[in-house]
Amino acid sequence: MQDTPNRPSLGRRSWLAAISVLLVLGTSAAAARSGSALSQDDVDWLRRDSFELDTATVAMYRDLGRSRLLDRQLDGRISDDLPAPITALINSYEAANTPTEQVLAGLRDEQEKIKAMPDGDEKTAAKKAQQQHANDLLQQAQEIEMLHAVYGPNQLKEQMVWFWLNHFSVYGAKGRVRWVAADYVQNTIRPHALGKFRDLVMATLESPAMMEFLDNAQNAKGHVNENYARELMELHTLGVGSGYTQQDVQQLALILTGAGVAPLRDPDAMRPRVAEMVVRNGMFEFNPKRHDFSDKVLLGHKIKGSGFDEISEAVDIITKQPACAQFVSKKLAEYFVADQPPPELVAKMARTFQRTDGDIAEVLRTMFESRELAATYGKKFKDPMQFVVSSVRMAYDGKPIANAKPLLNWLNQLGEPVFGRLTPDGWPLDSTGWSSSGQMAKRFEIAGAIGTGNNRLLTPEGQPKSGGDFPMLTTRLYYDTFDTKLSAPTREALAKATTQQEWNTFLLSSPDFNYR
Repeated sequence: MQDTPNRPSLGRRSWLAAISVLLVLGTSAAAARSGSALSQDDVDWLRRDSFELDTATVAMYRDLGRSRLLDRQLDGRISDDLPAPITALINSYEAANTPTEQVLAGLRDEQEKIKAMPDGDEKTAAKKAQQQHANDLLQQAQEIEMLHAVYGPNQLKEQMVWFWLNHFSVYGAKGRVRWVAADYVQNTIRPHALGKFRDLVMATLESPAMMEFLDNAQNAKGHVNENYARELMELHTLGVGSGYTQQDVQQLALILTGAGVAPLRDPDAMRPRVAEMVVRNGMFEFNPKRHDFSDKVLLGHKIKGSGFDEISEAVDIITKQPACAQFVSKKLAEYFVADQPPPELVAKMARTFQRTDGDIAEVLRTMFESRELAATYGKKFKDPMQFVVSSVRMAYDGKPIANAKPLLNWLNQLGEPVFGRLTPDGWPLDSTGWSSSGQMAKRFEIAGAIGTGNNRLLTPEGQPKSGGDFPMLTTRLYYDTFDTKLSAPTREALAKATTQQEWNTFLLSSPDFNYR
């Protein structure tokens, strides 16, 4: 084999490695093609339905077919069970198995102990330890979300958990959010990811994470805070320019007075009639002593001052607005379909939203069964979360990892950490913020770390890394789903790979993989 003028000279060892790779790839191809490949339409649809393909997802699709798979995903009939090693890893986290009330009670006790300490090195060290504890809990919450995204059998649900976590965004570093972040994902977002939108709004409203982040825990009669009321309409339900006014914001803020986080000590005694109006749900509390009982007018509807029922009535009014159906449907289409989704599709989804009283599953069904979706295959750029999760799913294909910290590091490098958005608007859904030259350079580095095995995914925390243990992407999964659909430039790049590790890196960093 001779060098050509356009080919850099390689040493004998490199060429032997290249020949070995070609032999391995050829053998793998012959074996893999013995199974039936999915059609282009099958692959494209399934790549939108999941973070990315793995063998289990493809097998489920082959077994059930598209319609039955979608039915089972939307009906919640696909188990959320994770592989046993991943479940064991999650169960080792304090954030996963400690009730929220116990977590916050522990924080209170720590704070009181520190406050009573005299100034000095010991007090400083105690404060640092408390901050580290909070950071550890937040990191565990982030890891739990990443592990569910990679290994969750119902991939459509896992995408929706991430979508809603971003839509109802909370910033982990503010107040006590770090301490309750895991509760927010697992007990607020996840159970309602495919249910009624109105129930999801109420769940986020009653979460200590949201009450802390958007300051409604401080919203009380005579000391009104409008932050949450404004974002509830602007970012969560109706959107800018939907017709609500500043007066509506003010009225909603009054309706929300008294909604906050339950105290960790016995509250002051209340008169019996007042005590009867207290509402508790987990760590959420509606305190009538902090509520403004005046009558209000919201979006043209008169709401009689009555306590917690005002909040429930206000959420009903807001989520039944045509603007809410339009706003939520467009956001979903922006995430799953296109940066600028077809107006006809958004309109169909909005009609389904109104007809079904905000049934998220039915809105998704309308979208996934639409012809407009098929017209955008291969054109939706993956955001950092999608890229990291899809790369690990493709590379390790269900093989349990032992350490989720590299996943968080990669997301941090790409600028989209879980619970890392400082402002309440969530990370952008379009490609503009994620496709710069700097972003693509980082993606290539991460693709290299995964493709070469130069990471610590398989090394348990605290243990020394041993060996390369790179993934083998030239599997039946690849040949059945990707091989025949690759573009000419990607195929040419892969042909130049001289090692399996290099081939892996080229595939994961290719446009074919980064678009879905």
